Amino acid sequence: MAVVNVNQGESIESALRRFKRKVMSEEIIKDAKKHAFFMSRGQKAKLKSALARKRNKRKARPPRPRT
Repeated sequence: MAVVNVNQGESIESALRRFKRKVMSEEIIKDAKKHAFFMSRGQKAKLKSALARKRNKRKARPPRPRT
């Protein structure tokens, strides 16, 4: 759980920025999306293998020449 205490003399904008950074680092949004709906074991396995195929395909590509 992300908690940010607003320091004395600190603007709300900077405290909000710190809060957003903390939420991103703790991956709260990612976890919430993952638990937003039920996914059976079979669906999870299919998704995992599809992501692995995509990742391997990307790694197998020849590197792009830098200009």
